[in-house]
Amino acid sequence: MAQRYGGQHSPGVAPKGAAGDAAKQAMAEARVVDAAGAKANLLFVPPVVLALMSFGQGPVTLATGLVGAALLTLGAWLVRDGLRARAEYDARTIARKPALPRLIVAAILCGAGTGVAAWTGDAGFFGAILYGIIAAALHLAAFGVDPLADKRMEGIDTFQQDRVARVVREAEDYLGAIRDHIAAIGDRSLDLRITGFLALARKMIRTVEEDPRDLTQARKFLTVYLMGARDATVKFADLYKRGADAQVRSDYESLLSDLETNFAASTDKLLQGGREDMDLEIKVLRDRLAREGVRPE
Repeated sequence: MAQRYGGQHSPGVAPKGAAGDAAKQAMAEARVVDAAGAKANLLFVPPVVLALMSFGQGPVTLATGLVGAALLTLGAWLVRDGLRARAEYDARTIARKPALPRLIVAAILCGAGTGVAAWTGDAGFFGAILYGIIAAALHLAAFGVDPLADKRMEGIDTFQQDRVARVVREAEDYLGAIRDHIAAIGDRSLDLRITGFLALARKMIRTVEEDPRDLTQARKFLTVYLMGARDATVKFADLYKRGADAQVRSDYESLLSDLETNFAASTDKLLQGGREDMDLEIKVLRDRLAREGVRPE
């Protein structure tokens, strides 16, 4: 089915105002190269080759080769997820270390798979172990290891940072559900419209991550309002799939407009509040220096 083209200057398609600016920024960030990349995808080639070469070599060699191929495939899959998780960790100001160290586990699986593959040949038992150790070491050298510590901010207590991490995870779950339900409709203009709202919500998330002290003001938006937006999106998607009712769509887009306005205004207040705090600290510092007889230029 043909889809309507939507670009920056397409009337009635691209979001405008604060939502449009946030959407453009989000689209620019989305153009970043996938953290997994081609290097990780190439890891799926050796298990395929190993599985094909195991056929015609007898039942024991076939079974052993398939086990090795399965280990290598699982390791390659974990590498892709591990690289993306590490990139997301690096991009956030506050982040928890991955619950499962995927890159380290992938290196172990790669070493085990390589050892099993070598054992099917003439390397012998100790030779297969040596090959496995070398493969695991090279794997760690090529892809590195997972983050092994939580990323925290100085001057902010652990309890507050943990609260921020929980609220951010909850908010991201709501945003993911909203995106998936709108994507299931298959309407280009709605996809672009929801992109603007999601970008505004994530701008508030980034603001809170950069200064967890803003969580008290933003928590209602990132939990109650986003949960309501998700529930409204679920109902809208269900109704709209049954029949493209223009009134239902108009009501939903009106709700989006209200949410965009409130999220944009509240995010600006959070940023302004931080600026006021900084200006106050600078003024206090200048007064203190003046009392000491120091006049900064």
